Amino acid sequence: MTIAPQTAARIGPAIRPRTAARLGLYALFAANLAVVTSLFVAAGPSDNVLISIGRLAGLYAALFMAFQLLLVARLGWLDRRLGMDRLTTWHRWTGFGLLWLLLAHVVFVVFGYATVERNTPVDEVVQLADTTEGVLRAIVAFVLILIVGAASARFARRRLAYETWHFIHLYTYAAVLLVFSHQIAIGQSFTSSTWGRAYWWTLWSVAGAAVLLGRVVLPLWRNLRHQLRVAAVVPESDNVVSVYMTGKRLDELPARAGQFFLWRFLTRDRWWRANPFSLSTAPDGKSLRITAKAVGDSSSGLRTLKVGTRVFAEGPYGAFTTIHQRHENALLIAGGVGITPIRALLEDIAGHVVVLYRVGTDVDAVLLPELEALARTRGAVVHLLTGPSNASGPHGPLLGAGNVRMLVPDVVERDVFVCGPPGMTGAVLRSLRELDVPRPQVHAERFSLAG
Repeated sequence: MTIAPQTAARIGPAIRPRTAARLGLYALFAANLAVVTSLFVAAGPSDNVLISIGRLAGLYAALFMAFQLLLVARLGWLDRRLGMDRLTTWHRWTGFGLLWLLLAHVVFVVFGYATVERNTPVDEVVQLADTTEGVLRAIVAFVLILIVGAASARFARRRLAYETWHFIHLYTYAAVLLVFSHQIAIGQSFTSSTWGRAYWWTLWSVAGAAVLLGRVVLPLWRNLRHQLRVAAVVPESDNVVSVYMTGKRLDELPARAGQFFLWRFLTRDRWWRANPFSLSTAPDGKSLRITAKAVGDSSSGLRTLKVGTRVFAEGPYGAFTTIHQRHENALLIAGGVGITPIRALLEDIAGHVVVLYRVGTDVDAVLLPELEALARTRGAVVHLLTGPSNASGPHGPLLGAGNVRMLVPDVVERDVFVCGPPGMTGAVLRSLRELDVPRPQVHAERFSLAG
């Protein structure tokens, strides 16, 4: 079906939610950076320039650590606007900045005091740990952060199970407490200034409260309130299964089509596993549904769930929603089981919609009957694109710029939502850049987990 180009109307607020959230975080960080710098200046530099540099690096490291807590607090306002994948990426880069600042703090302070005391650096470390309150705790915190940093490196992250990686990251909270106790004991901007003490107590309290609220209080409260249970388990194909869940007051659950939860099915062998699965239908206030492919022990085990199994769900998470839609019409592009949030979005998204569904074979097109039925109901168009990953047609690769332009001539006037395997998603994003689709109209999200 050929779609005539049209002028798409703008919808949504004048300032994009993602832009507002990003600028808000930047402004908050810049303001705190200015405050920390002013506290350092007010406290006065040391007679030794190395010690002064080390102290400033330590203050900046404490600020970075507090912001790391904010980025992984999973606060709904931020997550809905930025997405967990972006917050995770920022957390990762902030973590590397923290490592370098802590290393600078240790090196410059140790060498500075070694110069003053005419000691070797190793002897100075031993002396400081033995004679100065809080230094030994700081050394332990530094070692813990090095361990967490090593576990976050790309080569290690690919080899560690999520549960192992998450357990290692829990050491970060111990490191935070040790760093704060070190700062209370000998931090110059803390011990020499009433305003400094007030600032650091406020900063750490807000960061800690954000983590407690987002990671503990809200998940517990929502699960006690909604009491989710498995209502049905329905095979969709040989390796794909849907799980339906019901509960109480689901009309009050702030979930949107396109979002995902971290699901824990409370059986003897699964309660400790948290897996991110997106909703495969738009929330209707009565039930929730996920659809997952059997790609590992966790996913394949969904088939054996019993009706009535208790469910603990953390979320909803994700910015892959219509809150970011800027134009009246939309293009939804899915690959494989990435169809699940796309199928949910089709129920919720405004305007005329075109769906491009990329699969290897017709057998892999799970939820296709539902997708086509929804399309008929709302006047949408569904194109099923089948073939091997390197398949091409008369207009080039199936999701290449030429074929997308042929199937959706007015693509530059639509919001584009993309969900699929990383390789496919990357290829689609390159095609959209080649087609000059404005970046604010392109929405893609990886379901990344931030520790």
